[in-house]
Amino acid sequence: MNQQQWQERVIQIRRVSKVVKGGKKLSFRVLVVVGNQEGCVGVGMGKAADVMSAVTKAVVDAKKQLIHVALTSSHSIVHASSGRFSAAVVFLKPAASGSGVIAGGAVRSVMELAGIRNVLSKQLGCSNPLNNAKAALLALKNSHER
Repeated sequence: MNQQQWQERVIQIRRVSKVVKGGKKLSFRVLVVVGNQEGCVGVGMGKAADVMSAVTKAVVDAKKQLIHVALTSSHSIVHASSGRFSAAVVFLKPAASGSGVIAGGAVRSVMELAGIRNVLSKQLGCSNPLNNAKAALLALKNSHER
């Protein structure tokens, strides 16, 4: 894998704690989307004592979970599809050329890094970025398998 072709985008950085005998042990949880803007995209999560280590772990995790998305000539998805992860539901619909990415939050990042330029999306259920990013990934996977 060529390092230059992959782009990464940090979606969320959270400070989490674990209660131990001596008090609270703090660490960081990072959610990252990795893509090459040519149809490959992945979502990963990393946890470490400092942010940079967590980002590195998240990028490695995202590259392990890459999926390939079939794109049309207008850089849209082939079929309408939906994906569900936990309580999050994401609906994706192909859009006409020039429409742009009509999506919000984590779903927009997944679409942009996958190379999709024209798509309509709707998020239902929870607003958790992790669940929405994974639901968007499943929707793209379902679109490809249909």
